[in-house]
Amino acid sequence: MNQKKWKKFLRVIFGRTAFLVLFLLIQIAVLFGAFKWLGDHIFFVYGGFTLLSAIVVIYIINKRQNPIYQLAWVIPVLVFPVFGAMFYIFMELQVEVRWIARRLKAILKQTEPYLKQDEQVLKALSEESPRTARLAGYMNRYGGYPIYSNTYGEYYSLGDEMYPRLLEELEKAKQYIFMEYFIVEEGKFWDSVLEVLARKVREGVEVRFMYDGMGCLTLLPHNYPKRLEKLGIQCKVFFPVKPALSSYQNNRDHRKITVIDGHTAFTGGINLADEYINETVRFGHWKDTAVMLKGDGVKSFLMMFLQMWNVSERGEEDYKKYLRSQEVLYPAHLNRDGYVMPYGDSPLDDETVGECVYMDILNEAESYVHIMTPYLILDSDMITALTFAAKRGVEVIIIMPHVPDKLYAYLLARSYYGELLAAGVRIFEYTKGFVHAKIFSSDGQKAVVGSINLDYRSLYLHFECAVYFYKNRVVEEVEKDFLKTIEMCQEITWEGCRSYPMIRRLAGAGLRLFAPLM
Repeated sequence: MNQKKWKKFLRVIFGRTAFLVLFLLIQIAVLFGAFKWLGDHIFFVYGGFTLLSAIVVIYIINKRQNPIYQLAWVIPVLVFPVFGAMFYIFMELQVEVRWIARRLKAILKQTEPYLKQDEQVLKALSEESPRTARLAGYMNRYGGYPIYSNTYGEYYSLGDEMYPRLLEELEKAKQYIFMEYFIVEEGKFWDSVLEVLARKVREGVEVRFMYDGMGCLTLLPHNYPKRLEKLGIQCKVFFPVKPALSSYQNNRDHRKITVIDGHTAFTGGINLADEYINETVRFGHWKDTAVMLKGDGVKSFLMMFLQMWNVSERGEEDYKKYLRSQEVLYPAHLNRDGYVMPYGDSPLDDETVGECVYMDILNEAESYVHIMTPYLILDSDMITALTFAAKRGVEVIIIMPHVPDKLYAYLLARSYYGELLAAGVRIFEYTKGFVHAKIFSSDGQKAVVGSINLDYRSLYLHFECAVYFYKNRVVEEVEKDFLKTIEMCQEITWEGCRSYPMIRRLAGAGLRLFAPLM
């Protein structure tokens, strides 16, 4: 074990992380013990709790929620009538979650004037593709984000390609740099970005940096924001992990966003750590993707960042201050044809726009849908969409990792292979290593690149972001990359599924019970 890994190991075992986990386990044990004691020692109270459990089950079944989440709660409530019911009520009555949801709703209202749909753009799109225009209308009404023309897109098929372009664009910043990431780890990638940020601060550029409390729990010291603030960088941790039971800690900021001066933005699957640029090797070759936008579409990423930043701020942000200057001119060679629709997805608004966009692509596809995803943990709606597309003759191909980063997630994913293959979906695994890319490509006209995995956490629990492209140059680049990547994959066959070790198949089947938590 090298020195870096040894330090990380010691930090986990003896640091704040171990204390947090231990404290949370103690709280669960105390709650369980207290509820069990009540049930065992006070007979009439137990009868009341049994009635309460029945009421809770009825409430869960009638709640507007994905059925698999309802099942995930109904089972423990019925198996442990006292503890299950009380624990559900405890989690439902989280004041902090309700406050955050209200705060975010108020912020979205503040940014609404800056995210109005340009009616001329929508009219032109309607004439080209009424179906795509309807998706854009849905997204603007329920997701809060418009579709744009006049936006250049540049696609990166590896973190190795995106890394130098990100540094190049950061160097050009004149007014501000805003960055929001799930994972940040000290090393070549982050250290070189930090060096540019610190220098830009000295040049008078405003720099704000935000990272997720869970994603960086074992990677960065607890006082890391203070270190950055000493360099002049405004820094905050999104939803810091606390030693207290709260459902809000399940809602992580999984977004990857950089916004520069309102005219350039980056997003995709790439975090700020060395494995993402293949500087260090984890799980073989790391396949990931990202896009850069220049033009009108950057506005949505600017507002996305400021919305999240201001969840924990008081007062109102001067949003207009950060809009792109009208004097910004883009080189003539930047092709800004087609349409782009950047969008964010929130677990607190009861609208699963990330999943809806994916399902719209599957339902509207005429020729093919090509997908890359690191995780395949599906609900019944997504299984139906994938299999129905294949059954009606659409070529549906999914590229998955051959070398997984999490064994339990891979075993769970394999539990879906059989029913997908039976319907005609083709599945390939990237033999060179790990696929972390999240892309959809369809019919030579549509593509999505972003942070949204095909799993419950991305589709229902995390804050996410992506870009939907229609007839933009990025669509062709995404499809070219997919076809190139599939050459480095092995196809999973029905026989291969049947010969997969029985113990692993049973483990995957058993893990489905916990799928909503993974």
